Amino acid sequence: MLSILIPTKDYNCRILIEELSRQGEALAVPYEILLGEDGSSSEGVELNRPVANLPKCRIIEYRENQGRARIRNRLAEEAQYDSLIFIDSDAIVEKNDFLATYLDHLRTDDIVCGGLYHPVIIPSPDCTLRYKYEKNADRKRPAHVRAKNPYNDFSTFNFAIKRNLFLSIRFDENIKEYGYEDTLFGHQIKARGFSVKHVDNPLLHTGLESNRLYLRKIEQSLKTLYTIREDIDTTPLLMAYRRLRTVRMVPFAAWCWRNVQTLLHDNLMSENPSLFVFKLYKLGYYCNYVLYERGV
Repeated sequence: MLSILIPTKDYNCRILIEELSRQGEALAVPYEILLGEDGSSSEGVELNRPVANLPKCRIIEYRENQGRARIRNRLAEEAQYDSLIFIDSDAIVEKNDFLATYLDHLRTDDIVCGGLYHPVIIPSPDCTLRYKYEKNADRKRPAHVRAKNPYNDFSTFNFAIKRNLFLSIRFDENIKEYGYEDTLFGHQIKARGFSVKHVDNPLLHTGLESNRLYLRKIEQSLKTLYTIREDIDTTPLLMAYRRLRTVRMVPFAAWCWRNVQTLLHDNLMSENPSLFVFKLYKLGYYCNYVLYERGV
């Protein structure tokens, strides 16, 4: 029995839900689809209103934004079945057996991570940074690659989990903004001794932001990383930062970032951004944030 949980905010996810409903109706077990409108505007709510007419689909409207962690916890509490599938709203189902695949694995596995991939053709000329980053990351997203680092490569974009197990862990509601909730949840699973099964049951990720918006989200994610830095220790950026701190080079890295920030930014806003420059930007931004905004 499946509860499919989809948090959203001002995003049209009708195509996603219509396909999930079609597949759900073909299953031999009870299912439900819960759409959580997380502080969406009235216009945003109206975008998805028609899905309430689909079989076993329910819209739950939260007038105030709950945040990325809390909305997922609330939906899990509302769910009535023993297996949960979490899906981000900017996804598209292209596998005809998407739900059936999860159902099969949930007979033997408690946590199953399905993965994601991105369009072959860039959807917009102003999202080159996110597109290039994600397409490069797609090479590491087949299940056999993710299985080598099952906790570090855990993704909340598309995964299934037993409801009682999820409610014993939950997403950390201190994380209210974008970033690193996947990493932290993976660490929590590992700390509790649960295993993660990685399978090739991916969803197409369609929500690629413009370069400018994506870079703002990355900067926010680095602030989130600072708040949970004691709870995770395996992200490449934190390891690089700690190496710099060991040799007392954080002030120099922050100084360099401030002096070349404009050049780095211009590259990242271009038609052909460099992923190496992206790494430098993130590390320099984090060093500057820790040193001058947090005073640590």
